[in-house]
Amino acid sequence: MKIILKKKKKAINSHSNFKVEFSNEIFEIPYEENIKKNKSEFYKYVSKNKYFIQFLVSIIISSIFILIFLYQIYNLNENEKLSQELLNNYSLTTLYQDDEPTEIERQSVVLVENPFVIGIIKISKINLNYPIISETNDDLLKISLCRFAGPMPNEYGNLCIAGHNYVDNKFFSNLNKLKNDDIIEIYDLYGNQINYKVFNKYEVKANDLSCTSQDNSDKRIITLLTCNNVNGKRTVVKAEEII
Repeated sequence: MKIILKKKKKAINSHSNFKVEFSNEIFEIPYEENIKKNKSEFYKYVSKNKYFIQFLVSIIISSIFILIFLYQIYNLNENEKLSQELLNNYSLTTLYQDDEPTEIERQSVVLVENPFVIGIIKISKINLNYPIISETNDDLLKISLCRFAGPMPNEYGNLCIAGHNYVDNKFFSNLNKLKNDDIIEIYDLYGNQINYKVFNKYEVKANDLSCTSQDNSDKRIITLLTCNNVNGKRTVVKAEEII
């Protein structure tokens, strides 16, 4: 097959194309100057409309963030509903038991491996009323307050309860509003209620867990823990049984 390359000249336009002849058919291949011209026109278009493009990109990014925020709010509300369902079920099944549990029953409860509701914590001053879950992990903390360390509710020792600090006043968001002599109500698994009085509130570094010490095993102590979202420290509230 015979290929003939010819340069086609134009009087008006200085740009040119190569003419390639394949037998009886002729094809025109864009010359490099035309490619450069097209790129230049594209860049001019982008430059001319850059503010519109920036606005469009900003709208897309803002929409993504709004969707993420709404999704998080939805999850929080769903977890709050689940927490209240646990609270209602607990109240119906265990809060009003008449029989005092035996020591064997108490030990069997401690040995249960799967997480379950072990009591209720109420603090009227900050409108807090949540079930206490038997252990702590990331998933359970999204549902309710969790036993972080120490004995079961209303037993002797230092019961440490951890909770998230959200911006929507849920869980331990208002823990910083507590002061000395404020009352914390704890209901155990068998419906017994004991009132505790706050005697100390302070902050520690996030890795400082000295507040979970069990040195005072002869007393009933409650320690509430949550994160301070402003300075990254941990807020600690301690209360002891009112005798």
